[in-house]
Amino acid sequence: MPTSNHTLLPNQDLIVGCECPAGWAEPLYIHWWDGAPGGGGSGWPGVPMQPDPERAGWYLHRFPNTRVMHLIFNDGQGHQTPDHVRERNGWLDARGHWHNQAPAVSAVAPPPAEPAAAHQSAPVVAWTAEAPLAPVGERTDFREETIYFLITTRFYDGDPSNNFFCRDRIRFDAAGQAVDPHWRGDFKGLIARLDYIRDLGFTAIWITPPVENRSGLDYHGYHPYDWTRVDPRLESPGATYRDLIDAAHAQGIKIIQDVVLNHSCQYGIRGQVHIDHLPIKYYVPQGSAPGRVNHGPYQGNLGNYAWPNRDDIDNPLAPDWWRERHLSDPEGCEPLVDPKTGETVPKAGYNPGRFFGVDANQLDPEWFHQEGFICGGDWESTHPLQHKHLAGDCIDLATNRQNVKDYLIGAINGYLDLGVDALRIDTVKHVERDNLLEYVNAWKAHKPGLFVFGENLVKGYGWGDLGGGDNGPSQIRPWWYTRLGHDPRDPNAGGDSGFSVLDFGLFSTFRDTVSKGTYGGTAQILSMDWIYGDVTSLVTFLQNHDVGPDNDFKFRFKGDDWMAAAAYNLIWTARGIPCLYYGEEIAFMRGAPQDVEGEKDTLDQTGRAYFGDHLIDERIGQTQSHPLYQHIKRLNQIRRAVPALQKAQMTQVSEWGSGMRFVRDLSGEGSYAVIGLAIGSDQSVTVEGVRDGIYRDAVTGREVQVHDGRLSFSVHANSAGIYVLDGPGKVGVDGVYLR
Repeated sequence: MPTSNHTLLPNQDLIVGCECPAGWAEPLYIHWWDGAPGGGGSGWPGVPMQPDPERAGWYLHRFPNTRVMHLIFNDGQGHQTPDHVRERNGWLDARGHWHNQAPAVSAVAPPPAEPAAAHQSAPVVAWTAEAPLAPVGERTDFREETIYFLITTRFYDGDPSNNFFCRDRIRFDAAGQAVDPHWRGDFKGLIARLDYIRDLGFTAIWITPPVENRSGLDYHGYHPYDWTRVDPRLESPGATYRDLIDAAHAQGIKIIQDVVLNHSCQYGIRGQVHIDHLPIKYYVPQGSAPGRVNHGPYQGNLGNYAWPNRDDIDNPLAPDWWRERHLSDPEGCEPLVDPKTGETVPKAGYNPGRFFGVDANQLDPEWFHQEGFICGGDWESTHPLQHKHLAGDCIDLATNRQNVKDYLIGAINGYLDLGVDALRIDTVKHVERDNLLEYVNAWKAHKPGLFVFGENLVKGYGWGDLGGGDNGPSQIRPWWYTRLGHDPRDPNAGGDSGFSVLDFGLFSTFRDTVSKGTYGGTAQILSMDWIYGDVTSLVTFLQNHDVGPDNDFKFRFKGDDWMAAAAYNLIWTARGIPCLYYGEEIAFMRGAPQDVEGEKDTLDQTGRAYFGDHLIDERIGQTQSHPLYQHIKRLNQIRRAVPALQKAQMTQVSEWGSGMRFVRDLSGEGSYAVIGLAIGSDQSVTVEGVRDGIYRDAVTGREVQVHDGRLSFSVHANSAGIYVLDGPGKVGVDGVYLR
């Protein structure tokens, strides 16, 4: 075996060796191109290398009459090194270090790498094992997490016995049979697929509100009827809410509970307040007759088919006549006098509002506002937005009243005691900020260290009175809720409120940036990071179930996979806590509307379609092999390994359409990273004014010594360069995009 490190002459052979890294398949392959003299190359993955007869775990290849060669080592099964160039014999050890002499047979550890040749690739540091995940109770900074958001009833069905059809938007197959129950996924199914979410790399799961709901389309949980009870359509024997929380914690996963604070369903709150209606089992559509309803499982009438009494409401505060009919006449045929009008039902075509509507003027002022329903310009005006009702099934609570506070705060405290780790608050801008913070601070006092964030939907930058083309005042904009001041033009008038929000401002740029294959304009929104109380706690995302109904916002992401990959590269390396909407990892329901639109649309046509078919045993392997799944999995691994990506603000931000670069400086905690991103085409990145030292790229493993404050590197199209000062080297396995 030659051991000379002399430069090869034109008529000499070039010999290269590679040590098989842990976890790789054997034998190793070598792929090459652009050799000299003669050029030429191999087809991927190349040819098998020969085992080194003297060194276990090493493989060799000889290039006859070759002076220089470009090459990649790989195992033919997805593992590969970065690109290399050799002008002399060399041996690449499992750590990614080149040696110009064959390692000694008896060596316990490989010798130090010699200086790189003038035209040789920068040194490469091999990837490390995935950073260990501390137990849930030891992780006190939520910025260390990444979030997987799912609609529980549409994720995975573990118990078909608790499936339920809502009375609206039922899907029928060609034979006229009702299929795809709205309440399909459940806690048993989620428990069964926690390992899927854990393998994808997420450490927190945000679930839709689990409290008991009532509505014609209540599968999503945003029409609460009883905050103190978990909806039985989610639970099974051995799979209660507590069982889910315990199972998630056992896998190191936190549970984020979605909380509806602003409104109740149209039937009031069990045991607290009743809203006047007629029982639905007495409703007869125009042109029909009692007992003739034929609507999937709803045969005879539209009352709850799963209850013997065929009624939706069991509120003990309902009047006597209601409670008597709740326990009798399941067919809805016995005459009932409407106490409000004196007319008798059932009666075909009788006022549907008496069954499904709400008279705002007749609501109990102890619990509800009485100012009507939001319409027109109300959506951008503070008072009506916060004192009118969202919709007929979302009735605005008087959240400033002490009885409402006591009820809601006490109910959610019960779930915190159950083990819930964080809260997400729905429809934030519909509650006045200081009033909302009363609730948030009460929950934080009950569970110190609690992370709470909210949904404040905006379809623009969300700067309010600060300008930027925003037609709404600051008092209903996201940044306002993260601050304590009262000057709508000066965020710094008050400090951090301790409440965070979903970053709809950044999201709103994606329609015009990554959806068109560019980062152009992204720096503009990032330049306003100073307006938030703590910008590093914003929850960032590419897709969201709240958005609609206008323009492209109402659709699931329409772009190609490479555009999504480039967006994730930004979300996972920029400030904030990344959040993924279920199914994004395989571009699920690409381009579908987020919610039902037309009168006959059903959930399977929307972004809320049932995902569980992709998670059955026969298909889950295919799902997990999707390039976006692998891409997101690796981003999660990298983010966990680099604290600066979790907690540091962004500095030195610059974008030029096809690329971006910025610095994440967490030097106080010993972490410093320089990031370059490329979208659509390869990019060269130079960042000046960085700290001197040795940087290692978490994507390629390349190592660069900086001694003049200037770091330069190249990034493949739709990939990233994540150069970490004294970093761990390459993290994870190359995929289609990160490479």
